[in-house]
Amino acid sequence: MVKYRTILPQLYGDKFLTDGGLETFLIFHEGLELPEFAAFDLLKNDDGREQLYKYYSTYAAIARDHKVGFILESVTWRASSEWGKKLGYSKEALVDMNHKAIELLQDIRTEYENEKSKMVISGSIGSQGDGYNPADMMSEEEAERYHTVQIETLSETQADLVSALTMTNTAEVIGLTRAAKSAGMPVVISFTVETDGKLPSGQTLKQAIEKVDKATNNTPVYYMVNCAHPTHFEGALAPGESWAQRIRGIRANASTKSHAELDGAEELDDGNPVELGRQCKELTDRLHHLNVLGGCCGTDHRHVEEICKAWIGI
Repeated sequence: MVKYRTILPQLYGDKFLTDGGLETFLIFHEGLELPEFAAFDLLKNDDGREQLYKYYSTYAAIARDHKVGFILESVTWRASSEWGKKLGYSKEALVDMNHKAIELLQDIRTEYENEKSKMVISGSIGSQGDGYNPADMMSEEEAERYHTVQIETLSETQADLVSALTMTNTAEVIGLTRAAKSAGMPVVISFTVETDGKLPSGQTLKQAIEKVDKATNNTPVYYMVNCAHPTHFEGALAPGESWAQRIRGIRANASTKSHAELDGAEELDDGNPVELGRQCKELTDRLHHLNVLGGCCGTDHRHVEEICKAWIGI
């Protein structure tokens, strides 16, 4: 029986952490090669699995030691059919990778979870293609067909929910959300924004959240913002407005640079962990319903621990 799928503990106000920028950490700190930015590829051998186990254990220990919850986000962000095809995976092999990714997180939860640090397993889903290119955006119907395959695969595992990360437009999100609903999977939607606080599609967070909620009858259990620095979107938030209250989580970038600047950078900009912790805490002071915090590109366990310490007042 799946542990939290019908009662997600993060919906009841307790503090939850996530991990940091998995891919940037593995590439820049560990010197690993991740073809197509696909961390799930590491699960093809024991050494790669051990590397991932070590990565997640570091964060799970931070959550346990500080007595907060933890969202275990799987390495399946690139484990959908189009990306799998680019990496040479068959349909059957890709199903196996999605299963292995969740099994890894089950092992982490078994080792680190306790009553004061509940650990929720999330199946991570990414966009079908280059989400930053408006010309490549999917229709709602195309997105529903495409994402159904991976979501149904994850529904067969012990994943408590699925999380669509770094989403850039509403059409793909609406289709993906409908696929999750059909599969009986709770779904979290995490949008990314540019330095002006707007999605790459040009929509504001308000427009995007309201459109998805209207089209799906408020199906997402909550929304997040990821792959952006707090200074990029803090001005776009509107405490007290109903759409802003739907945002429960932030996974912040370490750097204030734009996506284009980060893509072209040859060195990692890991910013200032203490400052990022303070900035995330200030967001929770403005939006009191924020209770899921973590990192994205350029962040690692240092940033997440500083976020946690600022948040709980250490």
